[in-house]
Amino acid sequence: MTISGRCLCGTVSYECSSDPVLQFNCHCHDCQKSTGAAYAPVMFFKREDLHINGPLSYFESFGGSGKKIRRGFCPKCGAQVIGDAEIAKPLISIRAGTLDDTSLYNPRADIYCSQAANWDCMSKDLPKYPAMIESQNV
Repeated sequence: MTISGRCLCGTVSYECSSDPVLQFNCHCHDCQKSTGAAYAPVMFFKREDLHINGPLSYFESFGGSGKKIRRGFCPKCGAQVIGDAEIAKPLISIRAGTLDDTSLYNPRADIYCSQAANWDCMSKDLPKYPAMIESQNV
């Protein structure tokens, strides 16, 4: 399967020929702030398998884990495209909303549910975790 996507204006695009290693919805306060939404839909891939075309601007902060995360944005339209989390160094993430085919996103869990907004509508079918979980669970 080839996974591809792009930012809102198309300046930044990516392609990956491997399956995602992790997929989940993160409801932490930082993901809420960085997306302007209830959660960030996240897909992690092996770093060497994700090929990014176009320039990215970065914002670095500390995530819900207490470790650094660099969020990559398109410098033209401002869309968040990737996340580079210190806690998952061999991996890199994309935001599922940037996929060319969003039906390829299949979240396996909801994480940081202890920080979820009271208006967040989570799927009853996904396992819920109050904070970060071990990668083998997602």
